[in-house]
Amino acid sequence: MLFDAHCHIDDERYDEAGRDELAVKIENSDVKYVVDTGTNPDDCLLAVHDAEKYPFCFAAVGIYPHECGAATDETLDFIADLANHDRVRAIGEIGLDYHYDDVDPETQKIWFAKQIRLANRLRMPIVIHSREACKDTLDILKENGAFSAERQSFFPKRPDGSGGLVPDSRVLMHCYSYSADVAKEYVRLGGTISVGGSLTFKKNKKTPAVVEAVPLAFLTTETDAPYLAPEPLRGRENISPYMKYVAEKIAEIKGVSYEEVCDTTFANACRFYGVE
Repeated sequence: MLFDAHCHIDDERYDEAGRDELAVKIENSDVKYVVDTGTNPDDCLLAVHDAEKYPFCFAAVGIYPHECGAATDETLDFIADLANHDRVRAIGEIGLDYHYDDVDPETQKIWFAKQIRLANRLRMPIVIHSREACKDTLDILKENGAFSAERQSFFPKRPDGSGGLVPDSRVLMHCYSYSADVAKEYVRLGGTISVGGSLTFKKNKKTPAVVEAVPLAFLTTETDAPYLAPEPLRGRENISPYMKYVAEKIAEIKGVSYEEVCDTTFANACRFYGVE
């Protein structure tokens, strides 16, 4: 079984019929669960609707870096209210993105910090988007208690892959794009590394190095669908069933079976999102 730890069934390209059609494809695949991730209030509301409608679906709610320019205190209250729904399992995706200049960095930082503190208050997992903002992302997470002993006390310890247990901060680095050394630091702090279709891209050397360096016990798989379709489907609309190509690539890099990758990453995502 596979668990798509991050996708966007709520994407604007889908109407209700399109989401139903996508749901049939997911239900007929090896994907048992997905997390539909919101980026703005409308998307978050739709993600909750999807999680209510489709048994395989859970939701994450939050304000994306490029959406936080219009955010207000009422927006934060709205996200907090949605987070109380039993199908909502994380605050996300939140973070920083300096690749585009849609929203200035200082505004992004303010809303990133506010949403980390919200997740701490609600004792919920956090899903992070970070692009070209490596140091600031890690600094703000640390400064706002994302890796604190208090936060780690909210969650049971997790297996370390060698028979031991280590603290879990329930911080997921979605579509991870930084170095292996930084990934190992996130793991040391109790974070989880999530990889998607970019792992399979032929010219991508960085993400395979991350997968090689990080124990399977601290990895999850995702699609970020409908974006970032893996090889050999690169350039098409991505869907959750295409995650099998990501799992196959992890198995190749790790020198383990496809089944072991599926079983372990499935268990990791279930643990992260509190799915029985």
